[in-house]
Amino acid sequence: MKKIAIIGSGVAGLASGVRLALKGYKVHIFEQNKYPGGKLSTFKLKGYRFDAGPSLFTMPHFISELFELAGENTSDHFHFKKKDVSCKYFWQDGKTFTAFGNQEKFLDEVELKFNEPRERVIKYLKKAKKKYDLTGTLFLEKSLHKIRTFFTASTIKSILQLHVFEIQKSLHQVNSSAFSSPYLIQLFDRYATYNGSDPYQTPGIMSLIQHFENSYGTFIPTKGMVSITEALVALAKRLGVKFHFGSLVNQIVLDKKSVKGIMVSDNFFESDYVISNMDVFYTYKKLIPKSKPPLKILNQERSSSAIIFYWGVKHSFKQLDLHNIFFSKNYSKEFESIFKNKTICTDPTIYINITSKDVLNDAPKGCENWFVMINTPSNHGQDWNKLVKNLRKIVINNLSEKLGISLEDKIECEEILTPPTIESKTQSHMGALYGSSSNNKIAAFLRHPNFSNKIKNLYFCGGSVHPGGGIPLCLLSAKIVSEIIPDNTK
Repeated sequence: MKKIAIIGSGVAGLASGVRLALKGYKVHIFEQNKYPGGKLSTFKLKGYRFDAGPSLFTMPHFISELFELAGENTSDHFHFKKKDVSCKYFWQDGKTFTAFGNQEKFLDEVELKFNEPRERVIKYLKKAKKKYDLTGTLFLEKSLHKIRTFFTASTIKSILQLHVFEIQKSLHQVNSSAFSSPYLIQLFDRYATYNGSDPYQTPGIMSLIQHFENSYGTFIPTKGMVSITEALVALAKRLGVKFHFGSLVNQIVLDKKSVKGIMVSDNFFESDYVISNMDVFYTYKKLIPKSKPPLKILNQERSSSAIIFYWGVKHSFKQLDLHNIFFSKNYSKEFESIFKNKTICTDPTIYINITSKDVLNDAPKGCENWFVMINTPSNHGQDWNKLVKNLRKIVINNLSEKLGISLEDKIECEEILTPPTIESKTQSHMGALYGSSSNNKIAAFLRHPNFSNKIKNLYFCGGSVHPGGGIPLCLLSAKIVSEIIPDNTK
């Protein structure tokens, strides 16, 4: 039986392991940490449980597909529910908006709060869906770097309708031309942050992200986001995948231009194929340093990163839900600070995730576990201690004013994550959360492919390669890799 070594147990690595075990391979997953999941992990602090990384769960059918491929029922192993409220939004002038998961209720709320005709929103969402329908197979589900991908009827159909994609416009320009309400424009501009980009630069095709959330809704695993990791690890183990935790891979061993295995500390592990779920930048720099790297790809602008405050809060806020956004007053200035000036705006948008709203055991009774995230530039050597200190004051003062309470008095425990600690914990180059940004009009074509053109049997998955960052796209990267590697059951 041929062997596959997967470097990293992030969600893409886990999904790759499941798919390739089903294709007849003996799969071994090597993880430097003593726990699986990469960013999709958890920790506890003084009676509070926190999901360490991604907090948004949408398109759950990509998870269910893995269980179905294994002949199992998802509901026997992994439980989740759809949220009635996708997100709550707050503006500094007192305007609030509840984004309902039900489209009719969402449209009613748009008309009520923004005085924006529902027909405009319906037209916009239909156009976003069309963008996805025309590009989903090409850009998300197949390798852009295989010639056969382009010789299909769906590709030709997409090329003939390039005008639909609005690549020459920024997402902000697309939103501004579609709506009159500055509140709704800002709300829809926010979707650029789903892949760590700037709505004033990222192309208009990115409005298709709104289609994902609007059509599929947002969900929450009943045991928190980490249960995605736990469910996939358990599934992989049932399929015979072997896990090696606390195992730092320090070299991909080559014989001329072909993979022979990996070095784990001083031990050689022979393998027919190697899949790196590690950031592609560090894969080249640390694991195959003698191979010529694709510098044009690796040196692209990094996506945004984040400072995250994990707070145990001795209070319950009825006006908040699972996902909450407190918008900055000047959105363009905020993104200029992040991507041009490489710093943090003095009036940042604040995202608060509170899983204890739905997972009651995540916080003591009457308390809440706050995951407070502020978008930041990636790590360029800034004075992060100073930035964190200033940002903490700004965030606490801002939220105290909006919520009518002295928040500082309610915080009983705290952990802080910064771009440098993200970089060190997850081997993400410069602490970028999504690899490269999508600010370039041809960004999709500039992401690293899911395979090596120069090294035989070396493959890549995860948020730093095609098709991009975020749980759904990472799962799709695993699917692409598994379809490129030949079936071993025949």
